[in-house]
Parts: sequence; structure tokens; C-alpha cells
Amino acid sequence: MQVLSRCFVRSHAAALLLAGGFLLLPLAACHRSPSADVVATVNGKEIQRADLERNYRIQLGDNPQKPSSQEANILRLNVLQKMIQDEIMQQQAAKLNLTASDEDVNAKLTEIKAPYTDDQFNSLLKQRNMSLDDLKRDIRRQLTETKLINKEIESKIDIADGQISAFYQAHKADFDLIEPQYHLAQIVVTTMPTPATGSQPGKPGGEAEAKQRIEAAHSQLVSGVDFAAVAASVSEDPNTASNGGDMGFVRESQIKSDPAAFEAIGKLKPGQFTDPIPVYDATHKIAYFAIYRLLSSEPAGQRELNDPRVQQAIHQTLHDSQKQLLQTAYLETLRDNARVRNYLAEEILKQGAQ
Repeated sequence: MQVLSRCFVRSHAAALLLAGGFLLLPLAACHRSPSADVVATVNGKEIQRADLERNYRIQLGDNPQKPSSQEANILRLNVLQKMIQDEIMQQQAAKLNLTASDEDVNAKLTEIKAPYTDDQFNSLLKQRNMSLDDLKRDIRRQLTETKLINKEIESKIDIADGQISAFYQAHKADFDLIEPQYHLAQIVVTTMPTPATGSQPGKPGGEAEAKQRIEAAHSQLVSGVDFAAVAASVSEDPNTASNGGDMGFVRESQIKSDPAAFEAIGKLKPGQFTDPIPVYDATHKIAYFAIYRLLSSEPAGQRELNDPRVQQAIHQTLHDSQKQLLQTAYLETLRDNARVRNYLAEEILKQGAQ
């Protein structure tokens, strides 16, 4: 009652002073602290501690080494920073009416589930303590972010012919092939367990499980399913999966480091793909299984600027560089215009001062 009375008196006094034309600062004594369940707010939207802990556990994965208290807090702060940035983007996308639709989410979910039976898929969700609704929510956020970047960044990128020509002249030696090269795409399934992500429920790992998944992917290819589509939904190589498995041009000497892969690829004609190939680590255990597709091959020699493939490669390089620059600047401006309160950071600082 005393606290309420003090707040009432101060509020009443504030009203009188405002009426008199005085400008008052907010009254700290009447400010309500957030719930212990809230770790941050973005423009008033709360980020729950439970969601932070879920993403924190995903980042930890199956690492048997438990982090120290300080390491755990550093990781939590990094995870929360990403969640704050994600929430800023989601709110901006909503303002622009770019939030992914139910149809978008269901189509992506169908793509994700394709390599699994229903029992396998449900088992994977259970292992990661995820519900189907959790996965759908993460898919929606990921698709929404992509739509926002496409509209605000991709649409503003324009690569001129002069830029391509200038890049070629500055990097001409890079287009002089000293040995044959092979343009390859790949589908990779590792034997290691993987944590759940925004678009994948994760997997338990093991050679038998990996072999089953790569063989299922191979069956899809044999039945006529597009290689890029299978790679996007199955492959576990983060550097190529989102690009349909495209590895770009690989030097012959690199492929020869794996005799089995070199022999299999050497038998292919453009458009064909290999059977699943086991790839071994330094201890002679299977690290992953791979399926390779030959897109094209190139003999040694200088490639000229008028080669469409040279122009496409340069265009992609310049495009990716511009996208990275513009996206970084765009996200910074969104952050500048957002009202963010990181209660977890404040909590850690307070504990450190005690």
C-alpha cells in the first residue's frame, strides 16, 4: 500500500507539473521490471527465456563437453543477439506485408519431410524436443526473412557489364586453368548427429542411418526427381545445399585425392550422377556419403571474357559481394530504428558487479 501510495502521489504531482508546462523525466520508482521469463524486448515485443534456451540447446548440439558458466553466458548472449536481429526483421517484413503464408510454410514442410517416412520424421522431432508447430514457426520465420531480403536487397543489386570487364582484367590469371576442371554438384549425408535448425529437425547420426538416407536420396534421383531439389532438402553441406548442391568448378587434382570419387566421376557424362560413395576420415572411418553429378568439364587453358561461363562466374561473385555489403548496412539501419532492451545482458552485468 505504501508503494502504491507513493506512486499515486508522484503521478498526481506529475500531472500538476505537466499542467504547469514542466517537462518531467520518467519516474524510475514506478517503472515495472519485466518478468523473469522475458530476456529482451524489441519494439515492445517480448522474447521469452524459454525460446532462448531452446535455441541455446540447438547451438550446443551434442557436444559432450559442458561449457563453463562464462562460456554458456557468452553463447546465450550471441544466440539472443541473433534472435533480436531476427525479430527486427520479422517486424519489418510484417510492415511490408511480406510474412510467409500458410501455403509457403506447408510447401517447405513437404519438401523437408520428403526424405523421411512419417515415423522417422516424428522420431526426429521428438529427439529434438520439437513439436510440428515449433518447426512450422521456424520455417515461417526463415521464409519471411528470405522474402524481406529479396525485396529490400536483391531487387537493388545491378551488375553492369563494365564491372564484369574490370573484374576480369584484374583477375585474368584466375581464369587460366592449369589443369582440367569439373563442374560438380553434390549431395552429402554425414554420419555425425546434427542439431535441429530453423528448417531441419536434425538427425541422430550413425553410419547405418546415413547410408539409409543417402540411398533414399539416390532412389529419388533414379526415379527422376531433380538433383538440385534433392540436394536442397537432403544434403548436409551448408555451403552447397542451398544452391542445389552446386560445388562450382573443382580441379582434377582435388578430385584425385579421393580415388573412388575420381574413378566414379571420370565415368560420367554431363548430367549423370554417381552411386552413393563413402568418404573416409583420417581414422579410416566413414565420415559421410556423397552422390556427385557432373554438370560439365573444362580442359586446361585460358578462359576469355566472351565465354558466357566466365561472365556468369564473375557476375555471381560481384552479386554476392554487393549483397553482403547491402544486407549488412540494411540490418544495421533496421537495428538503429528499433527500440531494443536486452534484459539478459543487463542481468549478467549486474551479477558481475556484485
